Amino acid sequence: MRASLRTTVAAALVIGLAAGGTLAAPAFADGRHSAVAQETGPDVVALEKALQGLPDQQATAALVRVGGDGRDWQGVAGVRSLKTGASARDDVRFRAGSTTKLVTAALTLQLVADGELDLDGTVQEYLPGLLPADRFEPVTVRQLLDYTSGLRPGATLGDTDEELYEKRFETLTPQEVVAASIAEGPLHSPGAHQRYSNIHYTVLGLIIEKVTGDTYAHQASERIFRPLGMRDTYFPGSDPRIRGPHHRGYQELNGRLVDVTEWNVTDRFAAGDMISSARDLERFLVQLFRGRVVPEPQLEEMFTLPEVDDLETGKPATKAAGLETFTIDGTVIWGKTGARPGFHTVVAATRDLSRTVVYSVNATDAHRDGGPLAMRFAFPAFNK
Repeated sequence: MRASLRTTVAAALVIGLAAGGTLAAPAFADGRHSAVAQETGPDVVALEKALQGLPDQQATAALVRVGGDGRDWQGVAGVRSLKTGASARDDVRFRAGSTTKLVTAALTLQLVADGELDLDGTVQEYLPGLLPADRFEPVTVRQLLDYTSGLRPGATLGDTDEELYEKRFETLTPQEVVAASIAEGPLHSPGAHQRYSNIHYTVLGLIIEKVTGDTYAHQASERIFRPLGMRDTYFPGSDPRIRGPHHRGYQELNGRLVDVTEWNVTDRFAAGDMISSARDLERFLVQLFRGRVVPEPQLEEMFTLPEVDDLETGKPATKAAGLETFTIDGTVIWGKTGARPGFHTVVAATRDLSRTVVYSVNATDAHRDGGPLAMRFAFPAFNK
């Protein structure tokens, strides 16, 4: 960490303490500050330790919610703003990043259950003319869902954080993103490999709009957010602001922390445009796993891995329709991460919901620091 960044965080720490902030004293759901982890519950000691000392070099604020088996726990620490030092809150909204893909997968599978879509139906069928037949083999809805379509990533507004920051108020439409992908041709044959990219879910969003004759955002609201009572969750479109209570997001650029809270994320669309809250994401995750959002057998698609390798690692695929899987201390977890500049999000649970975790961290390097952030704020929830 460069000296200027250390100085910024240290100054904010002093301001926050002077303002009476709860920088190292997380608030828990039951009002207690337990220092003893239950034998079969989350590692509360480690979770408390993870929140101590915020803001620090890794994050300016964090909100963590843990549930399952009646052992609910919540902690929040850090500051809402480095400028004011006001204490972090537990009711904030944030940019949820790629956890948006869970909503897109759920919408797609609902339409499959309703007979409006077929998992083996093709992009060529639902969006005629989008993929030229002389260059693209048929790409199915299932291959979009599990990242095996072979499509290239598409257009962006820049190749570096600095370039993206300078263009943060510009609009890049989903159609422009997809057009750039198509212009480059396929990366590999459909179904041959898995390669994680936003492009798969951007195309799914366009399919949802074509099939329903409605906007993706309105379909998400009517089919998922409203029925589940997700009052904090919405799609901002080209509005760069976060409506309602929120923490400021910061990104390290050229050795200093820059406020990146306001950002136009139209290019992320159905792959990462959502704004939500920890409470809403927890509700969605629980109801999804209980089969109350996507019915069986379509829900099983979210827990079924394609039998291919990951193109980048060469290892077996770990991502299904929306969800990805990993193992902690012998426990199989299903979930999704999300990152936007200044905001890092995780939603994860065991299949039986014996343990759930949702967190929002205002990370100073949200895109590249995902692994260490998960080790710090999520893994203790699943430790035995």
